[in-house]
Amino acid sequence: MRIYSWNVNGLRAISKKNFLKWVEIENPDILCIQETKLQEVTLEDNLKNIRGYHSYFSFAEKKGYSGVAVYTKFEPISIKHGIEISRFDSEGRILAVEFKDFTLLNIYFPNGQMSQERLDYKMDFYNAILDYCNLLVSQNKKLIICGDYNTAHTEMDIKNAKANAKNSGFLPIEREWIDKFIKNGYTDTYRYMNPQKIEYSWWSYRFKARERNAGWRIDYHFVSNNLLQKVKKSTILTDIPGSDHCPIMIEIEF
Repeated sequence: MRIYSWNVNGLRAISKKNFLKWVEIENPDILCIQETKLQEVTLEDNLKNIRGYHSYFSFAEKKGYSGVAVYTKFEPISIKHGIEISRFDSEGRILAVEFKDFTLLNIYFPNGQMSQERLDYKMDFYNAILDYCNLLVSQNKKLIICGDYNTAHTEMDIKNAKANAKNSGFLPIEREWIDKFIKNGYTDTYRYMNPQKIEYSWWSYRFKARERNAGWRIDYHFVSNNLLQKVKKSTILTDIPGSDHCPIMIEIEF
């Protein structure tokens, strides 16, 4: 089973850049999308009804903001929008999709660059997600937690570590949370499968960052450790255009 994750920076925008053709060719079993920037009333039929897929969306209350989607060939057992904390759920950042063999969390983690208030919100969100994941694992669930985490974990995961040491997305407090996440029993599958490889999943639109490969690895497939032995591959599709992020993929054998 191949599970993809991609922050598309606007689902309607990327649909004009051969997105549907890419889905047809790549043929993911499950595709998780972040930052759809849609409301239900603006969701077009061609994006809601991709042939061969069940589709599920979580919308932000604020127009043109945030939002996540899951396209899956396999009908899930259940769908949950959010984690029952209104200050987080109102931004449409979380879809929890339960299948027979695992539960998939598609998450668009907040960006903390705007202000101290948003950084505090981001850290509160992180801690709420950790609590929620731990609750599910305590119920013997096997988790895949994918999406845009908006933090580069180590200096291997960012081109200009020193220049960004005081910027949200590479702050010690954010990186320490990823350490904490790992210590709680979750594994970054890309780093697990590619311990020395340096690739990025996001590049600023400014200063020709993608051309220079001055990027950040901020998109992840984490899994709970009770699922780790099933992971066969974890890759970054750096050559796929259309967004400031590129897709990432995990292959799991059931």
